[in-house]
Amino acid sequence: MTNTLTPGRWRGLKSTSTANNVFTILAFDQRGSYRKMLPEGTAYADAVTIKSEVVIALTQMTSAVLLDNYYGLYPALHMRGGAGLLMALEESGYSGDSTYRGVIFNDAWTVAKIKQMGASAVKLLAYYHPHAGALTEEIEGVITSVIEECHKHDLPLFVEPMSYSLDASVKKDSAAFAETRPAVVRDTAKRLSALGPDVLKLEFPMDAAFNDDRDGWRSACEAISEASTVPWVLLSAGVEYETFLAQAQIACQAGASGWLAGRAIWKECAKMSQEDRARFLAGAASNRTKELVDVANESARPWTDFYTPIEASEDWFMAYKA
Repeated sequence: MTNTLTPGRWRGLKSTSTANNVFTILAFDQRGSYRKMLPEGTAYADAVTIKSEVVIALTQMTSAVLLDNYYGLYPALHMRGGAGLLMALEESGYSGDSTYRGVIFNDAWTVAKIKQMGASAVKLLAYYHPHAGALTEEIEGVITSVIEECHKHDLPLFVEPMSYSLDASVKKDSAAFAETRPAVVRDTAKRLSALGPDVLKLEFPMDAAFNDDRDGWRSACEAISEASTVPWVLLSAGVEYETFLAQAQIACQAGASGWLAGRAIWKECAKMSQEDRARFLAGAASNRTKELVDVANESARPWTDFYTPIEASEDWFMAYKA
């Protein structure tokens, strides 16, 4: 069964996807982690230049790019005109402590401004654990309010739940957390898709550092596709490119609607000279991007399996509310 999308949300998804209606989106909305990747003392203007060079080069091949409000204006204004634009709504980081993470917003950066600047869609990252009781419900309330705000402005929303450990003694990159990860990501997809976001941006459900069983990877991805009632795309989470390529192939074959990837494609270039960066972007980064685009176009599930547009009638605009 498909859900009907309003014209703005339909156009937003069309604008951010390929001709095959799958997502091949470059992610470069990093802020705090991006600063840590840059050489010490890098000026704001230079950080913007680096981000712009990456975006301008790689959006020649991708269906869209995800950017941030802090560094992202210049890249957004100079990227390929035919590529869609997603803008991150949340501030970098989280409120609270490491086991009770809230979403931070900037009152000066709103869904209305994202719409006003001409973006195709909104992205919201929220640290989330589906088994955290009251905190789970609290974060779901925040996500629901953002969904409502985006849909009021007729913009699609990509929700990115980022898992973490509720036990301070258990690190996310530990074997103990890796054991729980398939269920955490699956249950996250089930709970959050029920809230009504347009797309989920999800972590790979298995930690490659602790599990390289490709059949297990496939089963875990299939479980996500069965649990989610909306399209989902795979994020790269900074893993090495070859690992992400294998993950993307399996995820798309198992029902993902594409990928939304950043550091796996471009992370090496953050510390390069401009000359070396240009060579890297024209070579390795472009080759990676093309390879991932081929994976999505060949195997990913079209988001149009989930949605249909409103019926085109002579009086459709009468019921279409501003």
